[in-house]
Amino acid sequence: MSRVNFGAKPLMYPQPVLIIATYDENGVPNAMNAAWGITTDFKEISISLSEHKTTDNLAKRGAFTVSLATEEQVIPSDYVGIESGRKVPDKFEKAGFHATKSEFVDAPLIDELPVALECKVKSFEDGILVGEIVNVSADESVVTDGVVDVTKVKPISFDPFGNAYYGIGKKVGNAFKDGAKLK
Repeated sequence: MSRVNFGAKPLMYPQPVLIIATYDENGVPNAMNAAWGITTDFKEISISLSEHKTTDNLAKRGAFTVSLATEEQVIPSDYVGIESGRKVPDKFEKAGFHATKSEFVDAPLIDELPVALECKVKSFEDGILVGEIVNVSADESVVTDGVVDVTKVKPISFDPFGNAYYGIGKKVGNAFKDGAKLK
C-alpha cells in the first residue's frame, strides 16, 4: 500500500455536521455549524469552537442545543456556518429556521432539525466547549419502535478532505454483535 501524506490536519471521517443553537441576552435564537464535535462521556459532548456570537451567548445563558444537520436542511445548515451572527442578527430567521424553547435548558430547539442534544455548559476553555447532555429529543416522525431511525433522520457528514457534505450510506453491520463471531 502506498500512502499520501497530508500533514497535521483535522482530517477524519465521519464528522457529523452539528448545528449549535443558543439564545442571546434578548432571547433571540442564533445557530452555527460546527464539525469538530464528539460525545466524550455518557452525558457529555465536546466541541471545538473559536469565538462567535454563539460563544458570547454561551457565556450569558450557560446552555445550548446541538442538532444533527440533515440532507433536507443542507442549505440552511451550511448558511449558519458561513454567516456571522455578529454581522447578521437575524441569521437564524434568514436560514428559515424556527425555534421552540427546550423544556430542559435555556436554549432553542430548531424545529426543522429532528434530533437534538439539550445541554448545559460545563466549561469553555482554550476553545473547547464541554456540555452536559441533559436530554436528547427527537421529532416523532423519525422514531420507529421507540428508537431514532437514521434512515428517517438522514443526517449528513462533513468531508474535510473535499469540503463537501455526504448522506449516510447503507447499514453494513451490527454493533456489539458482529465482532462476537471472532470470539
